Amino acid sequence: MSESASRPMKFPYTFTAKIAQFPLKYYVENQWIWRYWMIGIAVSLPVFYKIHKLANSPENVSKWAEIRRKEAAEHH
Repeated sequence: MSESASRPMKFPYTFTAKIAQFPLKYYVENQWIWRYWMIGIAVSLPVFYKIHKLANSPENVSKWAEIRRKEAAEHH
């Protein structure tokens, strides 16, 4: 393998090269929005999981199936 293959491009022309050279570590360490975004995702995931479990419980699914059945019967 030649040395030129390991050198970064002066200007990354391709999308993959732009992603490879993006200084993500710098932004995560020096900008507040990245940290709060990650903290927000970590805090909200359990809440969304709980809502998902409640919305898709067998009792709730059967309740909404009955509501839809009644609405369909009214329209015919």
